[in-house]
Amino acid sequence: MMPDPQWLFWAKQLQAIAQNGLTYADNPFDVERYEQVRAIAAEIMAGYTDLNAEQIGDLFRDEVGHATPKVDVRDVVFQDGKILLVRERSDGGWTLPGGWIDLYESASEAAVREVWEESGYRTRAVKLLALWDREKHGHTPNLCHIYKIVFLCELTGGEATHSVETDGVGFFPRDGIPPLSLERTTPAQLERLFEHADHPDWPADFD
Repeated sequence: MMPDPQWLFWAKQLQAIAQNGLTYADNPFDVERYEQVRAIAAEIMAGYTDLNAEQIGDLFRDEVGHATPKVDVRDVVFQDGKILLVRERSDGGWTLPGGWIDLYESASEAAVREVWEESGYRTRAVKLLALWDREKHGHTPNLCHIYKIVFLCELTGGEATHSVETDGVGFFPRDGIPPLSLERTTPAQLERLFEHADHPDWPADFD
């Protein structure tokens, strides 16, 4: 496991406190203090990243309401013992197809949509394999706290197609996994998913 660096953990905690405070505060003095806390969180992040405090502050201001984790869906498709991966244009790494769940869309609907958009394959979600807290699984650090919902999907049609986000699509064997986009998928997660394929009666993982 690769936990967030301490500065990032503190900054995210301060941002969550500020966001929750601004959601419920009705006293103008409290609102001012929570805005100051949010500004401090932005300054901390700016000190360790390529973004400036104003850019980070704009991102924080977009987050309204009670602070909760964001939800990412990832999709596992097997064919002849090989797993479907797509290559991200943003960093050149390979990953399970997936992305953010849209509003008013169920998790399984998002899974099917993401596979189609990123790989060109049509699928049907058949089983929940995992609900993982991203921070506990060795990903590269992220400004947000994210839950990852992982579905086993059954291939029903389509053909390999690139997208605006992906420029590679392929099925890979357990011992032939290409360099991964660690922001999205880790080697340990893929190995665990191959183990699920070996033991289809296993219940879903969590945390």
